[in-house]
Amino acid sequence: MATQDLISLLRTSTVDFDFYEALYRHFHSQPELSYQEAQTAAKAASLLRSLKAGYEVQTSIGGHGLVGVLKNGAGKTVLLRADMDALPVKEDTGLEYSSKVTMRDRDDIVKPVMHACGHDFHVTALLAAAERLAKMKDSWSGTLIVLFQPNEERAGGAQAMVDDGLYDKIPVPDIVLGQHVMPQKTGYVGCRIAKIMSEADSFKITLFGRGGHGSMPHRTVDPVVMAVGVVTKLQTIVSREVDPDQFAVVTVGSLQAGQTENIISDRAEVRVNVRTQNHAVRNRVLASIRRIVKGNCDASGATKEPLIEETTKFPLSVNDEAVTTEVHKSFEAFFGDRFDPNTSCSTASEDYSILGSSQGKPCCFWFFGGTDGKTWIDAETNGRLAEDIPVNHSPFFAPVIQPTLATGIDALCLAALTFLKTS
Repeated sequence: MATQDLISLLRTSTVDFDFYEALYRHFHSQPELSYQEAQTAAKAASLLRSLKAGYEVQTSIGGHGLVGVLKNGAGKTVLLRADMDALPVKEDTGLEYSSKVTMRDRDDIVKPVMHACGHDFHVTALLAAAERLAKMKDSWSGTLIVLFQPNEERAGGAQAMVDDGLYDKIPVPDIVLGQHVMPQKTGYVGCRIAKIMSEADSFKITLFGRGGHGSMPHRTVDPVVMAVGVVTKLQTIVSREVDPDQFAVVTVGSLQAGQTENIISDRAEVRVNVRTQNHAVRNRVLASIRRIVKGNCDASGATKEPLIEETTKFPLSVNDEAVTTEVHKSFEAFFGDRFDPNTSCSTASEDYSILGSSQGKPCCFWFFGGTDGKTWIDAETNGRLAEDIPVNHSPFFAPVIQPTLATGIDALCLAALTFLKTS
């Protein structure tokens, strides 16, 4: 579809923003952890069916995943994807629609739950885009797939849907498209050709000591001291082993040992998250982690070898050059100077690309901002972006509803129409 025709078409079609803003507040106040997105999925499926636009809806794919397929004549098959799961974070935004939800996680531990990564925006924007594109179906042809993915945060949802026969149930897309709300200025969109999001590996590392009385440390092998040594040494990998021209992050997000102050535990658990954008760097960092963990355990007199278990793995997300070039043309024409075609590769990670790479199909992913414009400008002017702008996974992460939602809807529709033929 010619760019100007696409823009004219988009500007003549809209949706009821009051409805979708209320829907966003609902999703935000009712988050669900990974693997447990039952009510979110049911709500999305019900709304897709209620459009009466011809979407063929299938549910319970790879867990709570669902798809709606709108076949509308000859042309390309375009897949738009949104993720649904929330995080074990206690919300502290102060919003009147903030989450008060708690859930039992897969370890049967009760956790507070919050949409601290913006997946509530993703779901709402995709539902609105599904309605808007259906209203315009006399003006385009092809097949539109809207896919709502579970379990992105634990890196398993996309692969689970593929493994559960996703592409036996729906057409294989020619193009896979997706987006993510980020701590950037609202109304702005960023994309780039090539690498767009980092590869990620996470591990649970169990260190084994010998427990005993807090008053008799000489009769024990203290796993807390062992773990502290491991954590401290891990911080030298990036600063002393990775080329300064390369990117890597090593984060220890959790260290747990013991239950009370007068008992030395017999084990400690360290959870480590690694981000890289180069396979050679990744391999070196992971080898260094194993070397450091084993070395510290040996030096501490550990009672047995440490146990290193991989918990999640995200692929490197790469935007296809040809597809992304076409998306850029549409975004530049519509958003103007609110579009950045050279945004930085994110240090965060995503699994959406598996929906395309598993079938050898190209992908394109972009970011849209959610931070209030004045708040962003003030923070930028005062050199306080890090201090004053909450990032994803923060208990204070609260994108403003508008124009964030409208931007997300526009971007999805623009990208899809870029590849759907004029009828």
